[in-house]
Amino acid sequence: MTHQPGFVILLGSGETAPSIRKVYDWLFSQLPPAPRVRVLETPAGFEPNSDKVAQRVADFFSHNLQNYRPQTEVIPARKRNTPFSPDNPKIVSPLLQADVIFMGPGSPTYAVRQLQDTLAWHTLVARHRLGASLILASATTIAFSAHALPVYEIYKVGEELHWHLGLDFFGLYGLSLVLVPHWNNIEGGTELDTSRCYMGQARFEKLMALLPPRQTVVGIDEHTALVLDPAGQTCHVMGKGHVTLLRGHDRRQFAAGQQFEITQLGAFNSPPPETIVPPNIWEQVRQAHARDQTAGSPEPPPQVLALVEQRQAARQRKDWAAADELRDKVADFGWLVKDTPAGPELEFQN
Repeated sequence: MTHQPGFVILLGSGETAPSIRKVYDWLFSQLPPAPRVRVLETPAGFEPNSDKVAQRVADFFSHNLQNYRPQTEVIPARKRNTPFSPDNPKIVSPLLQADVIFMGPGSPTYAVRQLQDTLAWHTLVARHRLGASLILASATTIAFSAHALPVYEIYKVGEELHWHLGLDFFGLYGLSLVLVPHWNNIEGGTELDTSRCYMGQARFEKLMALLPPRQTVVGIDEHTALVLDPAGQTCHVMGKGHVTLLRGHDRRQFAAGQQFEITQLGAFNSPPPETIVPPNIWEQVRQAHARDQTAGSPEPPPQVLALVEQRQAARQRKDWAAADELRDKVADFGWLVKDTPAGPELEFQN
């Protein structure tokens, strides 16, 4: 069976801003009802409150896109060699049912170190090949590059100009891309050039000289998204600003609302998935996808199960008003609660 890869949405900034909300509306309108959204916590896994950072994003999808009834879940794959490892099958398993995988703010270089060649990474790649769409906040956009810009190390710590090897996601499709969000940043005002992801134009030109010749660099303005459609082999610019393509002395710019062929980024190809994902992981993900396709109803997410438990507690204390309110909250997620002699049952509403 032939499977089409999902969309890849690269954000220049503003993953929860109104301008980017329109990008999500566009994506979710093309997905099945009640899409399953998985928020991968890894890029911020070094932060003590990374769980809260990821949960805020999950809550944003649940509340601001509730018309699409997204089934959101956070995947706390924070750090290798810990109980929350990206190699822990139990932690990673929710990715197997993902329709959308979101990776949020954090450190690009940390994300690379923690994800490179892990179960979470290979599962993400396989799910994308089977149709799951990827949404990448600016830090993760950098991490997906062939050469990742160590922005914090240079801008905050003062390290010498250098590049860090990235996850090179698009290398799986024959594209060597360096992705630079915050391309038009102006936080430095008139005193400090903070464009080119806080590097400034002069410093970024020196960084460009450290890259391989003819390297493709993709600059994404703030509050702007570059949407790649590998199946249709097209790219769309959405949001407020521009996307800039640099290759040697060649410079091209595309405004919001414009689209261009994916071959503008390089010699795009789509090799067989078993050649880019370890065969055992590909087979596991493929089988999970096949089971999912034949299943009559999705599994209720943790948020719905928690609401049902709260409703049962309210019914036991005869707080009927609270029970009705909780029933309505369950319905907002696309599920109907049926009270039976054996206890509550959930039915998914298409």
